[in-house]
Amino acid sequence: MNIPRIALAALAGFVAYFAIGGMLFGLMPPMKRQFARYPAVYRSQDSIKALMPAGMAFMFVSILALAILYAMLFRGGSGLAEGARFGALVGVFAIGSFVVHNYVNLNIGLRLTVFQGLAYFFEWVVVGVVIGLIYRPAS
Repeated sequence: MNIPRIALAALAGFVAYFAIGGMLFGLMPPMKRQFARYPAVYRSQDSIKALMPAGMAFMFVSILALAILYAMLFRGGSGLAEGARFGALVGVFAIGSFVVHNYVNLNIGLRLTVFQGLAYFFEWVVVGVVIGLIYRPAS
């Protein structure tokens, strides 16, 4: 495994995650309206801002773990295609283990669940592509 490339891929994936997430969850009015419908379930913007540093640190660790998994599974080939496939698998995992799990456990609507599923799937595919484009095995 190429440790510097794993670290760089994780950092770039982290940046991509928050860039795409900011656009999908923060700038899209339909998504923002859906979250606003559940004030008893989701934190206020001020509460989120107070917890954001810890959330970002743990998200980086999570994406670092994904970059390591990608490196362990890397078989060669196109970084774009391999990364997209890896990201799609992570996206499917996130939908089942997070999005639908939250739909079952939280008092949220199906519309928000569908929006989240689409957004997270796209977000993880982009992160996978970024990791795939950056990671290269040690020579």
